[in-house]
Amino acid sequence: MKAVLCKTLGPARDLVLEDVASPVPKKNEVLLDVQAAGVNFPDTLIIEGKYQFQPPLPFSPGGEAAGVIAAVGEHAGAFKVGDRVMALTGWGAFAEQVAVPHYNLMPIPQSMDFATAAAFGMTYGTSMHALKQRGQLQPGETLLVLGASGGVGLAAVEIGKAMGAKVIAAASSAEKLAVAKAAGADELIDYSQASLKEEIKRLTGGQGVDVIYDPVGGQLFDQAVRGLAWQGRLLVVGFASGNIPQMAANLVLLKGAAVLGVFWGAFAQRQPQDNAANFQQLFAWHAEGKLKPLVSQTYPLAEAGAAIEQLAQRKAVGKLVVLAK
Repeated sequence: MKAVLCKTLGPARDLVLEDVASPVPKKNEVLLDVQAAGVNFPDTLIIEGKYQFQPPLPFSPGGEAAGVIAAVGEHAGAFKVGDRVMALTGWGAFAEQVAVPHYNLMPIPQSMDFATAAAFGMTYGTSMHALKQRGQLQPGETLLVLGASGGVGLAAVEIGKAMGAKVIAAASSAEKLAVAKAAGADELIDYSQASLKEEIKRLTGGQGVDVIYDPVGGQLFDQAVRGLAWQGRLLVVGFASGNIPQMAANLVLLKGAAVLGVFWGAFAQRQPQDNAANFQQLFAWHAEGKLKPLVSQTYPLAEAGAAIEQLAQRKAVGKLVVLAK
């Protein structure tokens, strides 16, 4: 089979496409014929050795995939050959086949194609966990989404609306904000043109926002925390800016606020029943047309490195998907 390989830690341009042996599913695993694989921010980090875990070299990046089960190992649950599934792989998805533990699989709804399924799991799973379990977003509350045109940001906009919140989308250009507006955002902030803090104050009549969803970090974090309402919740989702911010603890005290970490991967492993319930709701909203994942661009397997580079440069909107077939 063909696979995109990271042989030395470094930039995406160093990835190579090679023929390698197909994996053999072990106990508790299935072999997946990959149809499509989502491109996510962790992919930009893992190939440079900057992620929370590091597979041994050489490895294929790609943290999520969608495809058809080709073989089943021992004790692989109820899945069978021919099932259409979406998979959380951690790495290995930028290949024609990947072996996946059965507990990291979910059936793909009939209404969802492979490219959409590959773009769904990580971004919508992260944003649902963030807003439901961590942020406890309530109907009528105000949600501010930073980086609102990216994969997790757009998912947060759509889920926030589905949960009954007023959604303020913030992004770095008018073009990106148009994408967030199409996803249902009620108000828009272009933080390349105006002060995020002052715009939050203006749009909320000085009251601040109840929940902030922040996958960006850096200076935006510093401005956003000052726009929290009394007993507001700030969700730390990631650091796409490359800058991990430091926070003045007195701001948390004065606002009676909470700063909450969001680590969906660990949540899915530690609380599988809650994660499954989240996805039941997400799939129902998708079937109702409330969630419409934006796959803005697809790439052939040989160009997976270009897709990762596009994401790393923060030029992408929505989700980028690599097609293995």
